[in-house]
Amino acid sequence: MTYELDTCGLLCPLPVLKARKRLSSLASGDILALLCDDPAAAIDVPHFCNENGHQLTKTVDEGQGKTLYLIKKA
Repeated sequence: MTYELDTCGLLCPLPVLKARKRLSSLASGDILALLCDDPAAAIDVPHFCNENGHQLTKTVDEGQGKTLYLIKKA
């Protein structure tokens, strides 16, 4: 299943902390669609995925400074 989390308006480290909390309640293989407008997320999200064994499957520029990260839970 795919779940959405909009963290627009939040700055580092809140988008990653909220993603961690949401992922903790998901089943292995579920997808989290994380929408961010924090420029630091471009570094923080891939690092978070690598450190926690999750797979960053896709990064999409949504325009207006927003980026969508698709994270597959480990």
